[in-house]
Amino acid sequence: MRRRTLITGAVGALVAAGASPAAASARPRRRVLHVRPGDSVQAAVDAVAAAADGHGRTIVVHPGTYREVVNIPAGARDLTLLGATRDPRDTVIVYDRANGTPKPDGSGTYGTAGSATFTSAAPGLTVRGLTIANDWLRADHPEITGTQAVAAYVTGDRSRFERVRFLAHQDTLFADTTALDSFDRQYYRDCHIEGDVDFLFGRGRAVFDGCRLHTLDRDVGFRPEGMVFAPATARANPYGFLAVRCRVTSGAEDGAYKLARPWVPSYETTAWPSLVVRDTWLGPGLDAVAPYIDMREAYPWQTMRFREYANSGPGAVVSVPGNRPLLTAAEAASHTRRTYLGDWRPYEQRY
Repeated sequence: MRRRTLITGAVGALVAAGASPAAASARPRRRVLHVRPGDSVQAAVDAVAAAADGHGRTIVVHPGTYREVVNIPAGARDLTLLGATRDPRDTVIVYDRANGTPKPDGSGTYGTAGSATFTSAAPGLTVRGLTIANDWLRADHPEITGTQAVAAYVTGDRSRFERVRFLAHQDTLFADTTALDSFDRQYYRDCHIEGDVDFLFGRGRAVFDGCRLHTLDRDVGFRPEGMVFAPATARANPYGFLAVRCRVTSGAEDGAYKLARPWVPSYETTAWPSLVVRDTWLGPGLDAVAPYIDMREAYPWQTMRFREYANSGPGAVVSVPGNRPLLTAAEAASHTRRTYLGDWRPYEQRY
């Protein structure tokens, strides 16, 4: 007869009867780990990453609020992280720190990427049915000027998010790559992503499929209140961000937001930002007259790879010639989920 283990939680789920936690971490027997309130999501990730045969594991996170930072290393390949219910509001991973938040050891501040609640460099990651949030607020920290507060910082090829809510204000989703010469692919389906300034940004090759992109109301007293996209695509990468069949909604007044501005980082001045928004409903919160804006005068948006195709809604009205670069039907055929993602076809799989 097997002895019952007295160790609870995600790490306990890996402990074979009679084995020490350290030994069990090195050779887990269960393919599925369960995390419940009072447990740590990071502890489950650590157990999987430490295992010699830890690839392809699943972590099921049960309803509750998990106030912690979660970091999935590159070695945790093909990990699946699931909310236990079909409602992403039931399971929340949240933390609160910003670019300018001082580190407790006095070694400086976290920086933009370091502010993230959720970080992953693991190839083949799948996340479904939960919320990832950074609830740091500018109003609570007037002394901090580095106000970027990232919910998720994602690198690693074949990163897949379905029915996930990403909540923050500035720089909500950092869709990036592991290196300048890596064209890591990311796929977001039926997600809710909200924020204010540049809340979808980075140099990743990312497809947003059927997502709701929601702009928040800011009491800032100037226009624009923010921008939805700020791609920083590497010049050698033929594809950057693609939004297809999405909805851009707003909690702000009409015309308060720009659709995009190009991000050319000071440390990567060769970037050539790429964004295609197609077959998408653009709500009245967007400035239809001048939907794009420069981030820096040296890199005008007109020189970037910004295009639209077959969009609808009040924010998609073409009122000033030249202010909305449009694809032809022939050009649009090269900007699809298949061309962006290549031999990886997550959109053909249903959950």
